[in-house]
Amino acid sequence: MLEFIVCFMAGLGAGLGTGFAGMSAAAVISPMLITFLGMPAYEAVGIALASDVLASAVSAYTYGKNKNLDIRNGLVMMVTVLLCTLFGSWVASLVPNTTMGSFSVFMTFLLGIKFILKPVMTTKESMEAVSGRKRIVQSVLSGIVVGFICGFIGAGGGMMMLLLLTGILGYELKTAVGTSVFIMAFTAFTGAASHFAIGGMPDVWCLLLCVASTLLWARIAAKFANKASAATLNRATGVVLTVLGGVILAVNYLR
Repeated sequence: MLEFIVCFMAGLGAGLGTGFAGMSAAAVISPMLITFLGMPAYEAVGIALASDVLASAVSAYTYGKNKNLDIRNGLVMMVTVLLCTLFGSWVASLVPNTTMGSFSVFMTFLLGIKFILKPVMTTKESMEAVSGRKRIVQSVLSGIVVGFICGFIGAGGGMMMLLLLTGILGYELKTAVGTSVFIMAFTAFTGAASHFAIGGMPDVWCLLLCVASTLLWARIAAKFANKASAATLNRATGVVLTVLGGVILAVNYLR
């Protein structure tokens, strides 16, 4: 019973974070499985990444169906992120252990407050006014930053992408989230496949529960987000990120 409750609640938080803000499920599911079920960290991360694949994919489909997805620049950023994640992981293996992983959680909390106090009100018209060449260059540079940080720290990809897409590339919020989850579907699949190949299959029951719960809530959140006004979406995203960031910080404190 405890396993069902923990997996369902972890999926709920991860799904809302993914559907509303393009947040990686690993940031929510991993600490909850480790803290409350005593699961080995490597196995927990594998389950979280696997949960992220379908949740991000169905969210990307929903955003794309509503024309809130930039596939061309998303593909450019995705390739750069994957390559630089490998490089960041290699660099991280050469330096002493770091505690920077908590940075991504704290960033989630701060980003949530930012969306509440200073919402992203960029319009699609102003976003599309940027030249295609400039946008590709921005996508490559952003992918380098996100990929390296993900590989070096091991977390924070979804949040870093959302921050760069809205703050640097000037995306309006819905397109930023749609593009972020599109990229995360591929990066999560790569991560999950490598985890399962190296560590073997995790607890299948826990895996299925987390995948199903994350997928359900991501679908609900994505549908709501695409119908909401910019102001409502900013507030909802801010509340979700702030609450999730605070809960994850509390969970990490209990570990």
